[in-house]
Amino acid sequence: MSGIGNLIWIVYLVNFAIIVAIVCFQKDNPATSMAWIMCLVTFPVVGGMLFLIFGVGVRALTEKKYKEKLEMNEKYILEQQKEYAEKHSDIPESDIIKYFLNCDSVYTENNEVEIFTDGKDKYRRLFCDIEGAKERVELLYFIFNDDMTGNALMDLLVKKSNEGVKVRLLYDGGGTMMVPKKFFKKLSDSKNGQAAEFFSVRLSSLYKVNHRNHRKIVIIDGETAYLGGMNIGDEYANISKKKKPPFRDTHLRIHGEAAEYAARCFAMDWEFSTGERISVKNLAGSFDMKEKLPMQIVASGPDSRNEEIKCGMIKMINSAKKYIYIQTPYFVPDQAFLTALELAKKSGVDVRIMIPGIPDKKYVYHTTMSYIGELLEIGIKVYLYPGFIHAKTVTADDKMLTIGSTNADIRSFKLLFEINAFMYDEKTAQKSRKIFEEDMKKCEILTAEKYAKRGILKIVQEGFFRLFSPIM
Repeated sequence: MSGIGNLIWIVYLVNFAIIVAIVCFQKDNPATSMAWIMCLVTFPVVGGMLFLIFGVGVRALTEKKYKEKLEMNEKYILEQQKEYAEKHSDIPESDIIKYFLNCDSVYTENNEVEIFTDGKDKYRRLFCDIEGAKERVELLYFIFNDDMTGNALMDLLVKKSNEGVKVRLLYDGGGTMMVPKKFFKKLSDSKNGQAAEFFSVRLSSLYKVNHRNHRKIVIIDGETAYLGGMNIGDEYANISKKKKPPFRDTHLRIHGEAAEYAARCFAMDWEFSTGERISVKNLAGSFDMKEKLPMQIVASGPDSRNEEIKCGMIKMINSAKKYIYIQTPYFVPDQAFLTALELAKKSGVDVRIMIPGIPDKKYVYHTTMSYIGELLEIGIKVYLYPGFIHAKTVTADDKMLTIGSTNADIRSFKLLFEINAFMYDEKTAQKSRKIFEEDMKKCEILTAEKYAKRGILKIVQEGFFRLFSPIM
């Protein structure tokens, strides 16, 4: 047998061994296992390599090293809150609050928030807060570009560091793969600055390459937090020199007790990446807002089996009586999420979803459109934003909403490290609804009739890419 023949046999034997391992040991959704088996059969040469890079999870590693035990005072707070939630089960949002309490997400009320829908406004406020920092600034970003916006922020961080403020920057190794390391070294070389990488992209750690830290967190002096969809880059402020479609995103500024729990999420990510344990400012009793804004900061990722943010969104959908408005750049749901939307619509809830009219990733867009067809069939309204909408929001009944880094897709639900704020406040939910309605005025409504005329090539593309949706 020739050398090439031997190589082919080896490839098939390796693929067969991987398929046996998937069947015997993969405990994920059967659809995910089947998608990998199809990938191995369809692309025998590269399928095994793709599985080793993208299919092997990090849960065993991260459950041991990443999830630190809750501190005793936080355990006590959670137990007290669970008792309170049991006694006040008449509160409309009590079910979702209790669910998150059981997932170790603390409930706070002394908070105030600002919602940003324009990158320039967010950066202006963020830069002002950092300029006013007295003790410490912590930042975590999936993307931190070496462009005008990125350099302006980096210069400010270096300046504050040299003034005596402790500055820590954690950046994702995949999202910043094309950014020169010397760009981040500027902060490390400053007086009180540190920059670290989360999951660097190396041959020795390819099994982690698909598990990115998609969170966007900033903590100023332990009392003010930013989170949402906006990374650091010119495109998020619509000032990119590259020819790109209009960009729309949503971000949140939190001042109050909830900032502590965004800070705890950062602290865990920082310790996991650097080995350094940092203190978190205890904000219990530090604020007494005239107007309470109840919320829970919820983190999820491949280190957990619970898919907390996805399940929280499903709880919101299931509890809605009047409407559910969703904005997401990608819509690749699992069956549980899709079924929740269908049940809500068939129960008389006004369900509306807004997605980009101009995609950034064609293969994901084809997959998204394959699911959109199912929504249109049952009367769910779909809006195409005239550009790229990167916002990740869910709003329900003028009672609750969530804003964060999580897309409505399997990748965000299972594979990426994410963070969202779940808020239970009428005024804030109304504001979020009005933002959605203003965006609607710019959108094109996608009708079932127009969808049916999209052409055979698109139908084939959608069908093909949907086969691999569980592993995208």
